[in-house]
Amino acid sequence: DFLILFFCLPVVIFNEITKKRLLGDVSCRVVPFMEVSSLGVTTFSLCALGIDRFHAATSPQASTRPIEQCQSIIAKLAVIWVGSMTLSVPEILLWQLAQDTSPVSGGVTEYCTMKPSSNLPESIYSLVLTYQNARMWWYFGCYFCLPILFTVSCQLVTRRVRGTEKKSECRGSTKHGQCEGHLNCTIIALTVIYGLCATPENVCNIVVAYMSPDLSKQTLDLLNLINQFFLFFKCSVTPVLLLCLCRPLGQAFMDCCCCCCEGCGPDASSSESSADSKLKTEMSSSIFFDKPRETPPPLLALGTPC
Repeated sequence: DFLILFFCLPVVIFNEITKKRLLGDVSCRVVPFMEVSSLGVTTFSLCALGIDRFHAATSPQASTRPIEQCQSIIAKLAVIWVGSMTLSVPEILLWQLAQDTSPVSGGVTEYCTMKPSSNLPESIYSLVLTYQNARMWWYFGCYFCLPILFTVSCQLVTRRVRGTEKKSECRGSTKHGQCEGHLNCTIIALTVIYGLCATPENVCNIVVAYMSPDLSKQTLDLLNLINQFFLFFKCSVTPVLLLCLCRPLGQAFMDCCCCCCEGCGPDASSSESSADSKLKTEMSSSIFFDKPRETPPPLLALGTPC
């Protein structure tokens, strides 16, 4: 999300204002690649979070499940990122820079067009053409239907498992159930935001695929701009929503920001409040895994992590 906002957004704004493509043909290939990679990372992350919530609900000892090892988390993140970037490689070969004369000003305008280069080898050229023809349905199936259906299915199964276990649940685990419900709501909120922002793009892709000859270039440019606006909106809202809903992550983020600021040394009052917030945070689950529910550690005068 941050890569999209700090790299793709300035390029798009510069192009809309000056009608010139910043970085030329490179941006025409890199920006779509990064945008599709962002969709893939979000899609597979939501699927991974759904699986984690399902394991948390079906684990025989959910309240004492150990913390996941760092190597396991890094491996999962590597699979998500490498897989998303690999699936986005055809975007680099699909787009290229084109020029046209504006009928209003008479100046030369630059824009990106979805047209594979004829200089590609014949085998790669045919693969890129196949991807172009199936791109609309690939977008709709992989980057829209997959995360939504996967998240909804995992949530329904999790709720059903939780419902059958409620009768045999002791009172001491009610706080654990509240934490699990809070994490489930966080994942649902992320999925809703993603679904609402991805719907206009998929609708526009279907309209362009079946009505492209009947639409003017100005209309196609407007639809493409709307798609990118919703993508930038999703990338802006998702981190804020995640930091607000997931208290442990938000507290860690604030501690890191405070640590980076000069003159932010801990005093007695801040140490006590940090210790209290630390104890409250320990009772909550992480967004990726569950912490063991053991006797909380004694109060210590804690400063920032640094």
